[in-house]
Amino acid sequence: MPVIEVNHLTKEYRLGALQGIKQTLLNTASRLTGKTIPERPLFKALDDVNFSIEQGEVVGIIGHNGAGKSTLLKMLAKISTPTRGSVKVTGRIAPLIEVGAGFVPDFTGRENVYLNAAILGMSRREIDKKFDEIVDFAEMSEFIDTPVKRYSSGMQVKLAFAVATSIESEILIVDEVLAVGDLAFQRKCFDRMEDLIKRQGRTVLLVSHNIRQVERLCTRVLLMNHGMIAQDGASKDVCNTFYAASDKQIHESKISAFSGRSESGGDIELESVTMLDASGKHATSVEHLQDIEFQIKYRVKNAVPDPIFGIGIHTTDFLYLATSQSLGELKPGTLSPGIYVLSYKVRKFPFLPGVYSLRLGVALGVSFQPVYYSENVMPIHVVSGSINRAVTGHINEGFVSLEATWAIETGLSAEKLSSSGI
Repeated sequence: MPVIEVNHLTKEYRLGALQGIKQTLLNTASRLTGKTIPERPLFKALDDVNFSIEQGEVVGIIGHNGAGKSTLLKMLAKISTPTRGSVKVTGRIAPLIEVGAGFVPDFTGRENVYLNAAILGMSRREIDKKFDEIVDFAEMSEFIDTPVKRYSSGMQVKLAFAVATSIESEILIVDEVLAVGDLAFQRKCFDRMEDLIKRQGRTVLLVSHNIRQVERLCTRVLLMNHGMIAQDGASKDVCNTFYAASDKQIHESKISAFSGRSESGGDIELESVTMLDASGKHATSVEHLQDIEFQIKYRVKNAVPDPIFGIGIHTTDFLYLATSQSLGELKPGTLSPGIYVLSYKVRKFPFLPGVYSLRLGVALGVSFQPVYYSENVMPIHVVSGSINRAVTGHINEGFVSLEATWAIETGLSAEKLSSSGI
């Protein structure tokens, strides 16, 4: 029996509905005199959404900004009411939506733990029982009796996450709250989520823009698009559909060479980047496992002694995949002011189909002091006629293909196994 049932769920907002007192009075006066006030247009944040979730399912909800993901979670958590349709939830819900929003700045951490836990439905006895565990998890024992207004934003969110995940509920609703605190604490948050999912068997709904995280945690994913469910299926299939759509959008947007973060001391600037195929022709994409050349044009404004050039590849969400440096390969000496074209050739470009991006750097050879750095310099669209990661049966996990061979031996004797060290 489903623990969550959503039927024909629709949520509408009237755009620009909030007006000042003066405009409201003028509109009222106009209506009283018989004048017609034009209605403001309606926006459908959710449009006839239907699905059900069984006990113990871990369901991810993904989609572009404004697709309706957070609105849907607020409906399920009873934070907002639908315009039409129904939501039926069986069991206690722990919503991790805008964690820490209810903290009172003048209250201590201790007082806010009791207040927030009570708001989330925990009894005084439950809070007493869980209090030490909450404080230890949040790593806040030293500051628990300090007013929250003296906490950093990270400290507040850590404490709020610890409170929200301590509730013994049947259903957990999570909206972009796993990336809290420093890296070590993020790892703790992720481990706690895995514990709730895999060992405690909670029903979980997870909204996140970290698609790899969704793919790892969830068994099923809903892909939302403009308030509707575009796809509902196994996490791998739906995430790959989203990847393919995102890759296409990024590639077609034609990101300029100056759209990424760029830092320069002023001695050297990037003029342009060109990608060439194996025949030396200008290319807008590269075939998987084909040769590729990048030509980077730099303008040197002041003399740069013994520069070391760096080139890297990263994903569109800035996961670094590869880095190469010219140290030991080039000895350009001191670059005097002028234009220079750096050539970087890659044999059998190894990355699987998708969209990646180029990052560049220049440092001084003596001190390794950076003089230029830029990420997201240009998109690199990798294509293949034989691999399509959005199609079931052609899914390749990861980012690179490995050149390897497979073999298996049968009927090996115990003596042969022993001699081979197996």
